Amino acid sequence: MTSIVIAEPTAPTQKPDKGLRAGALGLVSSVVIAVSSTAPAYSMAATLGLIVAVVGVHSPGTLIVSFLPMLCIAYAFRELNKADPDCGITFTWASRAFGPRTGWMGGWGIIAADVIVMASLSQIAGRYFLDLIGLSGAGTVWVTAAGVAFIALLTGVCYRGIEVSARLQQVLLAVEVGTLTVFAVVALVKAGTGHALPGAAHPAIGWLNPWTGSFGSLSNSFLLAVFVYWGWDCALSVNEETKDSARTPGRAAVMATVILVAIFAVISIAALAYAGPAFLAGHSTDVLGAMATSVLGSTPGKLLVLCVLTSTAASTQTTIMPTARTVLAMSAHGAIPGWFARMHPRYRTPTTATIVMGTVSAIFFVLLTLVSKNVLADSAASVGLLIAFYYGLTGFACVWFFRRDLLTSGRALVTKGILPLVGGLTLLAAFVLSIKSYWPAASSYSSFDGVGGIFLIGAGSLAIGVIAMLVVSRFMPKYFADGITEPVQAESHAEGSVS
Repeated sequence: MTSIVIAEPTAPTQKPDKGLRAGALGLVSSVVIAVSSTAPAYSMAATLGLIVAVVGVHSPGTLIVSFLPMLCIAYAFRELNKADPDCGITFTWASRAFGPRTGWMGGWGIIAADVIVMASLSQIAGRYFLDLIGLSGAGTVWVTAAGVAFIALLTGVCYRGIEVSARLQQVLLAVEVGTLTVFAVVALVKAGTGHALPGAAHPAIGWLNPWTGSFGSLSNSFLLAVFVYWGWDCALSVNEETKDSARTPGRAAVMATVILVAIFAVISIAALAYAGPAFLAGHSTDVLGAMATSVLGSTPGKLLVLCVLTSTAASTQTTIMPTARTVLAMSAHGAIPGWFARMHPRYRTPTTATIVMGTVSAIFFVLLTLVSKNVLADSAASVGLLIAFYYGLTGFACVWFFRRDLLTSGRALVTKGILPLVGGLTLLAAFVLSIKSYWPAASSYSSFDGVGGIFLIGAGSLAIGVIAMLVVSRFMPKYFADGITEPVQAESHAEGSVS
């Protein structure tokens, strides 16, 4: 797509002060942001049924094995953040490792993935909010209006400041995890006492074995699992606002991936034990909503609806945050116009980048809704291509960035070399498999000239990124000539923390 240019060291300059509130987040807040960014309830509601349709009762094993490359990439993020805690994350690190054009595309991958997924999140948030207040039969116009309102509300929260955002995330995640815990316990108890749905499966140790069926089935389920785990890197995007910015965000990312695999394994086992694979596959668009009343009863079942709503709201907020900070970093380093780096003098947030992210997301959501429900449905699946692209790029950037350190110790070889390389190669394979799987028209709800809509949206967004990069390079020559030239140095700030 773009040629990789190895960036040679240049004369150091002073590292730009982006104006973010340093030291505002503690480890607990960072872990909360990382976990809530993945939206566990929403991810399970929207994806578990699809995974079950591919691998059946082996879904828990698939979710567990899919966690391993995520852990590898989390180590890549951790090591790169130690060296350079910059909120541009993949953009900044890939620019240092491979040069300005590759770095620019890494930043574009984050922005495109976040904007596209906002359409799906907004639709889910709007629909679940209307369900919660008894308007489940409301039409598309009302769902769209509610979704846009959610974008506006959470954009305002992100604008207001990182401390407010962090505290809201703690409340939303507490509601989400608490409700999921109640659901899992009740579902397992009912399954164990003979009160499960017809077709329920009896738990077996074989469920944890993903190595069954064809390689194609395993790879397709892995592509879905990539989307399930995506989002923990938000903890790295707020690294410049975190206490001990060189260490805390990386620790939070690794801890979050471990917490997530436990949540996904328990929920998938509980759902299979209570409802069985046929039920889950048959209600793949919303497995939790389909079981809510049956498991918890009509009134308590509303808690599960609230759970998915809070999960979606949390993910919407933590989708706006990293995008705004990636845009801020790209602007601060001269890769896009400087006005994107404008900061609020009191709230210390990237005001222009945050407002632009919210506005573009709302417009994109409305446009997809107007075009077709099928295109809107395909937009969420297309994000897998972009996730594999920028996660994989970060893994390779880690290996190359630390290439001279790999043989200094066994730990350096493993954490800076082997694990990031394995993660990068796995995500590269996922990227290639995504292209192969999503090219046929039959793979998507929408298509054009025999090509699937999922592929067109995912690959098309990257192609648009290449065009945008070529246009921007004419107006921002310094970055594209020199890359990021200031020295790498870990900084630690202490200015009060939210924990």
